[in-house]
Amino acid sequence: MLIIRMQRTGRTNDPSFRIVVGEKAFHPKSGKHLAYLGSYNPRTKATNIDAEAVKGWVAKGAQLSGTVNNLLITRGIIEGKKVNVLPKKTVPKKDEPTPAAAEPTPVAEVEAAPQEPAAPEAAEAPHA
Repeated sequence: MLIIRMQRTGRTNDPSFRIVVGEKAFHPKSGKHLAYLGSYNPRTKATNIDAEAVKGWVAKGAQLSGTVNNLLITRGIIEGKKVNVLPKKTVPKKDEPTPAAAEPTPVAEVEAAPQEPAAPEAAEAPHA
């Protein structure tokens, strides 16, 4: 399957990207891409994309990566809704209290509960 995605270029801490068409099974940095469609610099927001070539590849059945899809929609090259490309956040579920535990215990029941006497053996232990 063909995919249109970004290939990172540039120096350390100074990224720039090529927008390329390639086989999905190949890594973007492998250099095995079929076509070069444009470039994007995230620091300056400079974009140079061949819109007709992108539309042609999409018509041939190439899929868009989420980031490229959002970039093309922002630049007005294609129409549609943006895709959430961030990973889903897993929220821990709170344990719901049982109905009996949620009700407070009446004060009269607490006072009427029998008290256990303190252990006398610990107090009367002989000292050596």
